[in-house]
Formats: sequence, structure tokens, C-alpha cells
Amino acid sequence: MSVAEPRRIVLFRHAKADWPQVTDHERPLADRGRMDAAVAGRKLADTGVPFDLALCSTATRTRETWKLAVQEFPHRPKTVYEERIYEASPGELIAVLNETPDEVRSAVLIGHNPGVQGLADVLPGSAEEDARSRMSRRGFPAAAFAVLTFTGSWKALEPGVAKLLDYWAPSE
Repeated sequence: MSVAEPRRIVLFRHAKADWPQVTDHERPLADRGRMDAAVAGRKLADTGVPFDLALCSTATRTRETWKLAVQEFPHRPKTVYEERIYEASPGELIAVLNETPDEVRSAVLIGHNPGVQGLADVLPGSAEEDARSRMSRRGFPAAAFAVLTFTGSWKALEPGVAKLLDYWAPSE
């Protein structure tokens, strides 16, 4: 794939987690989270983006979110569980994405707030107005995702180079 071809990235926040007596990293999804993760998976499949790669936090709630969401996809992408995504800042998430091989045309990153929302705020230099206004109104609740596009190498991904194409969040 040429680095001049457009690339897609989806920033996907894990679904609603439960609060049992476990460490934060081991928190599982709540019943609502399991339902929203499957719905988000259907919505992601509806975008028509054929994902080549999924980068998922190692936290239990992100792994469970991805497992439920990906069942809705016609094609299961290669999944890499990356511990650096857990509690990562937008800059740290960009560093992880910068390591993506240029053969990858589209990727989904399954992570946590505030990092995922911060990244969705800083990557786009432009946006489809409806998507930007919906994201501004809703914030980035559990199971929300943003679809962005950019042109160039993954190594060149930085704030302001992407365009926000779409945004979705579950009903509250």
C-alpha cells in the first residue's frame, strides 16, 4: 500500500464497566456494557471499514468489549493486545499508533478515557460538521467511537493531520 492512500483509524472507548472488588485493570464489563459493546460492533461493521489491525488495551473491560464487538464484523482483523494503551495519554497513544506498519490501511484502537477522548480531540484538523457537533455534545461515553481518516505514513500521524468522519455513542 502506498503511503499516499488514505488510512482510517477508529478510536473506540471500552463499554461500561462494573465496579467489583478487583483492581482497576481487572474490572469486567457490566451487563449494560456487554449489550452496548455488541451494538457498537454492529455500528462499526456498518461503517464498511475493513479493519486490518486492532490495537487493544490489556485491561479486562477493553478485551471483553473487543471480543463482543468483533463478533459483528464480517472479517476479524489481527488483534494486538498492548499494555501501553492502558491509562495512556493522547501522546502515548499516538506513539503506539506511529509503530503501525504502513501495510495497515485501517486500524481500530480500543482504549480508555481520558486518553481516547483526548486523542479524538487532537488528531482531527478538520471534521464533518455533524460528527464534530455530535462528539462535542455527547463527549466520549463508554462504547463510543470516532472514525478518522488521514493520508501518509503511520509514523507521520500527529495532532491536526486527520479528518473526523463519523462519531457514534450509545443511547443513554
